[in-house]
Amino acid sequence: MFRIRGGFRALGAVVGGFLALVALIASCGPAFAHTGSLLVGGFTSGFTHPIRGPDHLLAMFAVGLWGAQMGGRAIWSLPVVFPLIMSVGGFLGVVGVPLSNTEIMVALSVLVLGAAIALEWRAPPSLAIIIVGAFAIFHGFAHGRELPDAADPLAYGIGFVSATGFIHIAGIGFGLLAGPLLAGWGARLAGGLVSLAGLYFLALAI
Repeated sequence: MFRIRGGFRALGAVVGGFLALVALIASCGPAFAHTGSLLVGGFTSGFTHPIRGPDHLLAMFAVGLWGAQMGGRAIWSLPVVFPLIMSVGGFLGVVGVPLSNTEIMVALSVLVLGAAIALEWRAPPSLAIIIVGAFAIFHGFAHGRELPDAADPLAYGIGFVSATGFIHIAGIGFGLLAGPLLAGWGARLAGGLVSLAGLYFLALAI
């Protein structure tokens, strides 16, 4: 009985902390994500850009969490693939390559990755990499469209890639801590909350 109560208290702490995080980033408003209103500097603006965009933040967090949930090579392969492919998407945005439905795809990334975690889907490694990489293109493109407006585009790019890495690490850490709770339900519940946020972003994008 003591262990069960302790497990529920730990799960409550995890859920409470996660909800506080969601409330904090939501208070920034989705408009911060892609308006370019924060592109007044270099590294600092790039670093804060994905953090102030709740859709970007949750997708990057989910990549780390999904990798931790699947375990094995996925713990490091998914968080490595995302920023690498995101950089390619950023280049496409900088040079002006047309890419439609960017906002919808970014919203879908939050929805799909959250659902994968909620369902505890252990996808084949190659398929997981393809899914994460495909979404990373659109996240990078959304950033890349705004790079030319930055005071220092190179520093800005380094900033948002660095922030992406830290958010992935946060997701991995959360997954490793929440994963064992109540036979994995801690991470699955977090994934469900992320997926619900994805539905909200999708409704805004459509």
